[in-house]
Amino acid sequence: AYEKRFPTCPEIPVFLGSEILHESRSEDGAIHIIERSCKLNVDAPRLLKKARVEFVFFIQKNTVNWKERTLRIEAHNETFANRVVVLETCSYSVHPENEEWTCFEQSASLDIKSFFGFESTVEKIAMKQYTSNIKRGKEVIEHYLKELISQGITFIPRWTPPPVCRQKDEQTPAVGHDADDLPLESGARGTTKEQTGSSCPPAEAVSPDADKLDADYIERYLGQLTPMQESCLIRLRQWLQETHKGKIPKDEHILRFLRARDFNIDKAREMLCQSLSWRKQYQVDYILQSWRPPALLDEYYTGGWHYQDKDGRPLYILRLGQMDTKGLVKALGEESLLRHVLSINEEGQKRCEENTNIFGRPITSWTCLVDLEGLNMRHLWRPGVKALLRIIEVVEDNYPETLGRLLIVRAPRVFPVLWTLVSPFINENTRQKFLIYSGNNYQGPGGLIDYVDKEVIPDFLGGDCMCTVPEGGLVPKSLYQTEEESENSDHIRLWTETIYHSASVLKGAPHEIVVEILEGESVITWDFDILKGDVVFSLFHSKRAPETSHKEATLQSTSAAGDNMQLIDKTWVLGVDYSRVESPLVCREGESIQGSHVTRWPGFYILQWKMHGPLPCSGTSLPRVDDVLASLQVSSHKCKLIYYYEVLASKDFRGSMSSLESCNSGFSQLSGATTSSSQSHSSSHLSR
Repeated sequence: AYEKRFPTCPEIPVFLGSEILHESRSEDGAIHIIERSCKLNVDAPRLLKKARVEFVFFIQKNTVNWKERTLRIEAHNETFANRVVVLETCSYSVHPENEEWTCFEQSASLDIKSFFGFESTVEKIAMKQYTSNIKRGKEVIEHYLKELISQGITFIPRWTPPPVCRQKDEQTPAVGHDADDLPLESGARGTTKEQTGSSCPPAEAVSPDADKLDADYIERYLGQLTPMQESCLIRLRQWLQETHKGKIPKDEHILRFLRARDFNIDKAREMLCQSLSWRKQYQVDYILQSWRPPALLDEYYTGGWHYQDKDGRPLYILRLGQMDTKGLVKALGEESLLRHVLSINEEGQKRCEENTNIFGRPITSWTCLVDLEGLNMRHLWRPGVKALLRIIEVVEDNYPETLGRLLIVRAPRVFPVLWTLVSPFINENTRQKFLIYSGNNYQGPGGLIDYVDKEVIPDFLGGDCMCTVPEGGLVPKSLYQTEEESENSDHIRLWTETIYHSASVLKGAPHEIVVEILEGESVITWDFDILKGDVVFSLFHSKRAPETSHKEATLQSTSAAGDNMQLIDKTWVLGVDYSRVESPLVCREGESIQGSHVTRWPGFYILQWKMHGPLPCSGTSLPRVDDVLASLQVSSHKCKLIYYYEVLASKDFRGSMSSLESCNSGFSQLSGATTSSSQSHSSSHLSR
């Protein structure tokens, strides 16, 4: 039925046609592989017309396994592959318990590396296209199934291996010979094995003695696993043993990533490999030995371990409502808080192993009890919420399936606001483990007593057990870090991609970088985040090469200057020695800016960030209110940003030779207010 979609499919209007690039069969006829180039018409006229792209081409690889009775479809984009990576996988297989059912799984990933400032637009188009195609794909396959049934085709004979003695003479048996003409509904009956991507070892590569785990070992340390799940664990572990040079994680650790990705080996492998690299880069394996929380954390961080719940899971109590998150961020910085949270997660895994040995059954996750008594608007302080979201992101990526249950008690009226901000960043599987109680609803049947033994319910929640978790309180402002200490703590280090550079913008000393362009009509693209203060971004052109030198002694304290570089000589005259090619763009703290510029001439292009201040006013005019407010908000003579830029040759950019849009996107999850403004050469969309 699926093969009937090719070479063209009137049922799918956007599918304009296809051609076969490669076709092969295994010697025994069991596996049939076809690779095609597919031509699509995508609903993105304004965007694609800029690049003179009328159609989008995808490469699709279909693998029919007659022996295992599976069909696997893998597709990736060929158009704009260096800018956007789209991967889609579909699989048809036989249900392991009912041979009359066919299992269908479809997944896709979108990775927008950069797209000339149109990243959000491309993402919206792709999501719209994908969601509309999911339902349509089901309708199309059902259409062709009905067509086959009307032709009397309702069953495909089972594949049988060719006789060994005649294998060379008859490489294609009767069933294999009909593979071109038969519909691919062979997955409608029979048994199946978990399909894997090309990076994972095939089932045949696992020796008979190694393709199963000891039943006692599974029951004792891993919990119940289906044969398919057991197979996934073995294959992923074997792949790590063959390819990973570092320490091989324990089976319990590998299993968490498989469960987080619903036992899709390709996705679990990718997630696990990224996490292993992250652990190695930041020495997370040694954090319990190397991290010693500051005394301030011991006193004001209102969290700690407290026995276990009824299921034997370690119990962690967090009195978030009593915690001064703003004071902790200001006193310690974000990285210290993140490292403390990571040490808690590492300790949680260690306690799970200990409880597994104590109770004689697998304990792979812990329970967190969060008390929100005292939660107020102070907890919605924007930098604190940003820090919380970043911590959630790191934990979700590297500690999947470690939270067994989250009990939230005494949720006040302000809680829905915080939940609205945080919930989009929490995995759906994790959100399903949340139980929220407002007021005193946690007391009595259906409350805490259902999950935690009465003997260990903390005293502050009406129980009899004394709890040693600190009560917190406001962090004295005298313990807040100074500006220099805050900058030197480098609190964004764990979240910043290595391709980004950090820079400081000083009062009277802008930060500048130079890009040499050898041919006209090249494209300069940029992406930067304003971490502190407000800056003005400009782009200049000069025929002369500026001298590269770090400016020093621009402030009394040069140690706090950070990475600052000035290139435009003070003797240069604007309009004579260099010219402005992009209008100045005011960028506010917290905003993320992406943009592009198509160069007209060869030469040297200078990207400049300088501190934004109120415009000088004449004696008869009053300063603007916005400028006065901006000047009051600047607490020091320094701004901070991270940036990345890239140059595309003209041959790599098939578009109209005019400036593309520069887009600003602030922390839109934290606010719904949106304004817009337009300037010459570029338009800006701001979301604060």
